[in-house]
Amino acid sequence: MEQRKLGSGGPSIGAIGLGCMGMSWGYAEGQRNDDTSVRVIAEALDLGVTFLDTSDVYGDGHNERLLGRALAGRRDEVVLATKCGLVVDDLATRAMHRDGRPEHVRAAVEASLGRLDTDVIDLLYLHRVDPEVPLADTWGAMADLVAAGTVRRLGLSEVSIAQAAEAHRQHPVAAIQSELSLWTRGPLGRPGDELEGLPGAENLVGWCAENDVTFVPFSPLGRGFLSGAYVSPDQFEESDFRRTNARFQDEALAANARIVDVVRTVATRHGATPAQVAIAWTLAQGEHVVPIPGTKNSRYLKENTDAAAIRLSEADLAELDAVPDPVGSRY
Repeated sequence: MEQRKLGSGGPSIGAIGLGCMGMSWGYAEGQRNDDTSVRVIAEALDLGVTFLDTSDVYGDGHNERLLGRALAGRRDEVVLATKCGLVVDDLATRAMHRDGRPEHVRAAVEASLGRLDTDVIDLLYLHRVDPEVPLADTWGAMADLVAAGTVRRLGLSEVSIAQAAEAHRQHPVAAIQSELSLWTRGPLGRPGDELEGLPGAENLVGWCAENDVTFVPFSPLGRGFLSGAYVSPDQFEESDFRRTNARFQDEALAANARIVDVVRTVATRHGATPAQVAIAWTLAQGEHVVPIPGTKNSRYLKENTDAAAIRLSEADLAELDAVPDPVGSRY
């Protein structure tokens, strides 16, 4: 697989990583099978995937324990990313609150190290900025962990350019993670996809390129929508958050099908699947972009990783860039 860099002076990683959240919560939780997930993670490594993404809140620690088990004997083959700064209040409803206090950061990372069964976290993200705690305090506590050797690099998730710049001045930001896909283009400066509490759409992807920061798109398949597989919210089990998400309701799905139609047209020209074209589009946004599609299925894992070989033409990109904005909010 093509290699890309993690931040300035960082290690090389496969151009497509693996988001592991769905193995524990959020999507089709009734289909969760830890043995299958362990096997899929091993297959990902065999396919050249070297960048794995988790968080302490995914399943309230379950996802980190799963990765700790899956990476036994293979830890040195991957760059392992996890997150701190969110706390689960109710596992069933996935209710959470933010906690950026330095003492929480230290305790959270110690707990993550134990669950991951590792001595060091390769990339530690601040999952969300806590508005009640100065970012400098939270980021300073994370930087202290780098100095102590328990964390190698730091990242941010769902932040503004101002927040990214503030943190970067204090300690280098290696990566910024945010949702980016053909139906969520806010990080490219496209209006309409702002996250609550953040300013209007900003070209965060461009800021990352200018500052040698890796941009990590999560949900590059639009939470599965861009695969073309979903036509009704009834396809999702009760625990799947997409069942009540605005973009997946009947009227919105019908309108948003126009986006998939364009993706499917481009895919046909390349002998590829819509999912592969959607991932290839994120890769085409810059050499510093490393998407992390998630799956717990071997077939889709292979399909996703093969997207690294697709080269979209300027005409393809222009056609894809012209797709309409989606109907419905992303949360």
